[in-house]
Parts: sequence; structure tokens; C-alpha cells
Amino acid sequence: MTDAILLVAGGLVLLALGGEFLVRGAVGMAARLGISPLLAGLTIVGFGTSMPELATSVQAALGGSPGIALGNVVGSNIANSLLILGVSAIIMPIVVNPASFKRDSIAMAVATLLATGAVMLGIIGLAPGIVLVAALAGYIWWAYKSESAAHDAEAQRHEAEAEDRPVPPDTGPLVLGGMVLAGLAAAIFGAGLLVDGATVLASAAGVSESVIGLTVVAIGTSLPELIACVIAVIRKHGDVALGNVVGSNIYNLCGILGLTAVIQPIEVPAEIARFDIWVLLGITALLIVQLRSGWRLSRIEGALLVALYAGYTMLLALR
Repeated sequence: MTDAILLVAGGLVLLALGGEFLVRGAVGMAARLGISPLLAGLTIVGFGTSMPELATSVQAALGGSPGIALGNVVGSNIANSLLILGVSAIIMPIVVNPASFKRDSIAMAVATLLATGAVMLGIIGLAPGIVLVAALAGYIWWAYKSESAAHDAEAQRHEAEAEDRPVPPDTGPLVLGGMVLAGLAAAIFGAGLLVDGATVLASAAGVSESVIGLTVVAIGTSLPELIACVIAVIRKHGDVALGNVVGSNIYNLCGILGLTAVIQPIEVPAEIARFDIWVLLGITALLIVQLRSGWRLSRIEGALLVALYAGYTMLLALR
């Protein structure tokens, strides 16, 4: 029991340190490359914090556990959209950039629709996997081109000088890249420690394995996103937090599900096809409407998202 408590404590410390380094490095890298913090959140932070989901889904698919492979992706996106974004908005309301989010909301909607179509096939094989990965590549190219067109070098220079820099302006790209990698490694390793310790504690308390899987493990693979978002909003980089959630959702559906299906076809569990994928589709639509109406996510709206996640988790436990 003492070892489990130490694992939880150590995991929390590593997650906090990893999130701090990740956000500092990503925002600094954005300034160095002349891209917006939002694009940094969509790419550097979004892809990096999705690594636990990728490892889990590929291992589960190869190990003959399609429910974990697909459920991890769908469950992580639901947690991202409701729990993580909701907690971030409760800490500090998130202001949305209309021009960028119009693009990203379309990409997130298309990714969700493509994934839903793939689930309806019953088996997600090589061809759907390639389509999903190609869609991700197309989105990254679109995001980079649109950001480059929207921000010329002079505008970026003034923006970088005006913002509260998390790192000195002359920090080199190797140092910034090292901060990003170190932050990712600490966050991913810390999430593993926290999940292991929490699972032991939950088992000792008599909680069933199904509830542990639906809560501790599902949220555990999303902890890097949660910590990165919380650190980002505390440092007043709400655009990084939003970009992280949207980017992670797109990466999970197109990149992780697509790559997993390319490596090993995924047989879709009936309960996910009947219920969870439609929950994700509805939540994605709700989130897009919420963020595009007023271009702001308030604390009340954040609390509503967290309440919806609590309700969803209760339904899973009852199921």
C-alpha cells in the first residue's frame, strides 16, 4: 500500500514537471519557428501527449484486445472534450481564435465522421487505416499553410515581443526541443506511475476491474493532455490548451486509430458501435457549437462539460 501511494505521488510530481517543460518548450518553439501557439498546441503538444494512447492501442490490438484498442481512442477523446477542456475552462475561461478554430473544428468534425464510418464497417482494416492516416497528413499540411498565410514574419515578431515569454527569447532550438522531449518523457512516465499506483489502491479498496478500467486507466492515458492544458491556462496560454485538446482528438482518431488499423486490423466491439461512438459524435458536435457561439468557453460551460463526463462515466459503470 505504501508503495502504491509513493507511485501516485511520484507520478503527480513528474506530470506537473513534464507539463511545465512541455508548455514552455512548445510556446518557445512556436516563437522561434514563427508559428502561432495554437499551431504549436495542435502539433507539438497535441501529438506528443497522444503517445500513451498510441502505445496502449497498438499493444492492445497486437495482444488481441480490440475493445481496449478502440475503446482507448474513443474514451480518450470523450475525456479530452469533456473532462480536460472542462477543467481547463473552470480554472480560466478559454478565448477562441475564430479564424483558426473554424479550420480546426471542420477537421475535428471530419475526423470524427471518418472514425464513425470506420467503426460502422465492423472491422477497421488496412484501407480505412490508410484513409485515416492520410486525412491526418492533409490536416497538418492545411494547418501549417493557413497559419503561414495568416501570420507574416513582422506580425509574428511583434506578437513574440509582446507576449509573456515562458523562456528567454534567445533560447536555441536544441534547448527548446530538449525541453519538449523531456516534458513529454516525464509526463508519459509519470502517467504510467500514477495509473499503476491508483490501480493498486482501487483494487485494495474493493473497486471492480471494469470500473478501474473505465476511470483510472482511461483517464490515466489522458493525464499528459490534462496536465499540459492546466499548465497552459495557468500560464495564460489558453490557445495552447485548446489546440492540445483539438489536436489530440484529431491525432487519436486519424493517427492512432489509423496506424493501429494499418499494423493490426481492429474488430469493433458491438457495444462501442451501438453506444460510445455515437456519444463521441454528439459530444464533438456540442463542443463545436459551444466554442463557435461567442468564441469563448466560460467557467459555467466548463463545469457543464465536467458534469457530462461524470454522467457518462456513471452510465458506463452501470452498463
